[in-house]
Amino acid sequence: MTAILAIHAHPDDIETLAAGTLALLADKGHAITIVTVTAGDCGSSEYDPAETGAIRKGEAAAAAAMIGARYGCVGLGDLAVFNDDASRRRVTETVRWAAPELVITSAPADYHPDHEATSQLVRDACFAASAPNYRTGPSPVLAAIPHLYFMDPIGGRDREGRRVAPDFAVDIGPWTQIKRAMLAAHESQTSWLLKQHGIDDPLASMLALSRRRGRDFGVDHAEGFRQYRHEPYPRSPLLQDLLGAALLHPEPMKT
Repeated sequence: MTAILAIHAHPDDIETLAAGTLALLADKGHAITIVTVTAGDCGSSEYDPAETGAIRKGEAAAAAAMIGARYGCVGLGDLAVFNDDASRRRVTETVRWAAPELVITSAPADYHPDHEATSQLVRDACFAASAPNYRTGPSPVLAAIPHLYFMDPIGGRDREGRRVAPDFAVDIGPWTQIKRAMLAAHESQTSWLLKQHGIDDPLASMLALSRRRGRDFGVDHAEGFRQYRHEPYPRSPLLQDLLGAALLHPEPMKT
């Protein structure tokens, strides 16, 4: 059994980008922890930040429970995620608490500032988590830096609209319905996404994204990932090895 941490900025980000893969891994018996850096407390025009955050954390916990995962929240503010020392220590403590061998986080370039800052914080926290003199809290120091992977950015594109090519993808065909159910748990976001993003059907939008990535790899639905292999992070293909027959190797990207 491998301990896996999936950590992104807001409730519903992981469900949109990686829930199919996490469902597959959970079904194989791996231990999944899902964490959001914020409670998504700005994601409402109906409730105040405290109420919004409480609702959204409840939705995230319900979604995680569908695959037997535990859920946690770092507790930084929505639209207030920055790569500073205090935030890095809180994220490092969360990584130590989860004690993962493998971490999956947000893309370094994405449309939302919290997504990009989360990617940097998690990258640096994976490094810091095994440094005994970097004091954070009660959780024990990790024995080693965990393997680190980035999810696709939203829409598979960076801030300038350029397509981001994954190192590999995961065939999530058998897991599409559980991915859909996990995202559907985030009921509070339906009206917010329509107001803020002009998305009138979040489930259809998510499925369209997975179909688009699937077309790049010759399957119906897929999720893309990149591995961070810079020194001294692990370079062995841990996630790829865990995926078995669901691992998809890249084809030339379509324009």
